[in-house]
Amino acid sequence: MEPQSQKISGGAETLKHMAPGSSVSIAYHPNFGPHDDLIILELDEKLVPDVLNERMVLRGQPDEDAVLCTRSKTYAMKFVGTSNSVLLVPPADKSESYENLQTNDSNNSDEKVVANVIKVVPGNMELIEVSPRLDKLRLLLLENTYRFDENDMETLEDNQESRTGLYSWDDLIDNIQASDEELRFGLQALSAVEINGYWRLVDESYMDMILGMLLKNVVLNDWSLNALNEDEVVNMLESDGFPLVLARHCLHVYGKQVKENDCMESCLWKLDEKRVCIHFAREILKGGKRKLESFMDEWRNKTPDEMHPTFDLMEGEVLTEKIGVETWVRAFRVSSLPSTPAERFSILFRERAKWDWKDLQPYIRDLNVPGLSAEGILLKYTRKTQPSPNEDPVFSAR
Repeated sequence: MEPQSQKISGGAETLKHMAPGSSVSIAYHPNFGPHDDLIILELDEKLVPDVLNERMVLRGQPDEDAVLCTRSKTYAMKFVGTSNSVLLVPPADKSESYENLQTNDSNNSDEKVVANVIKVVPGNMELIEVSPRLDKLRLLLLENTYRFDENDMETLEDNQESRTGLYSWDDLIDNIQASDEELRFGLQALSAVEINGYWRLVDESYMDMILGMLLKNVVLNDWSLNALNEDEVVNMLESDGFPLVLARHCLHVYGKQVKENDCMESCLWKLDEKRVCIHFAREILKGGKRKLESFMDEWRNKTPDEMHPTFDLMEGEVLTEKIGVETWVRAFRVSSLPSTPAERFSILFRERAKWDWKDLQPYIRDLNVPGLSAEGILLKYTRKTQPSPNEDPVFSAR
């Protein structure tokens, strides 16, 4: 009668140190079961450092499909089933691991290492890079915009009701499915500002007041629109009753920094012609559609003399339509449209059944789908017709 071989439990370390072409016996782990809390994640090699250094985070509310975010990108997670048998072997404890390594180094044929399987894996999660889901950001910030009649923000800590609809950075990363870098870009694109720890959108009418006061003082003080001294502008706006943070915010929204601050002089700003002109155009069109000629006359009157409002600045801001012999213009802002292509094109084709390329381009230029080119997006969501080679293409819903 041959002596019975002694079986020694082995963990994942045993498999890791197996030589090519060798084999190992397997057995059920004492805790074998479905273990739905254990999921295999397949990673691109470039993402491994982010995982090992804990630079990845899951984001999403209970009613949302979770996404995985690095510092700069967002990934959807997709379960992919497998027809092969994939067995999950957990790590052994330290004493077992040491004993098994000793066993592997010996030549004792009576001792047999057995890998304990804790779960049969039906598949794994794959990561797919996606655009950040920033549409929700605008909705959250619109819940409580900063207005001219805003109460003293210092009372917020003592008044829970006053904080309704306000979101700190931590609140936003808990609610928005985007990486930190993408979220900051989204806040910048919305012209949001952090006020006493909460990220806010400033009411457009209030921003109109601040900009109007700035432009009046430009005339009174004979300042150059191309070289505004930050300290002078901020001190002036503060003396007129506007908060310091909003005085600086006005320069960031409507200007560009042309000279950084140094130890001797304040930084200089240049008012951006396009941003200022678009602001006044939006204010005019709040009242509804206007005849093009009337709109242009009022627009020129409202903008500073040094600026030259031209209709091409309004790409992605307005649509025109012919009514009889008159051309009318009305607000239709790309910034108010969804960022997902399917929803974007659905709204566009409800607005117009057919779009000329020159009219459509401003409303899809910002669409970004990782792995899909602009031409691919058009091919997926539109049907292109071109009556003749000399005519511009026309796009309709697919």
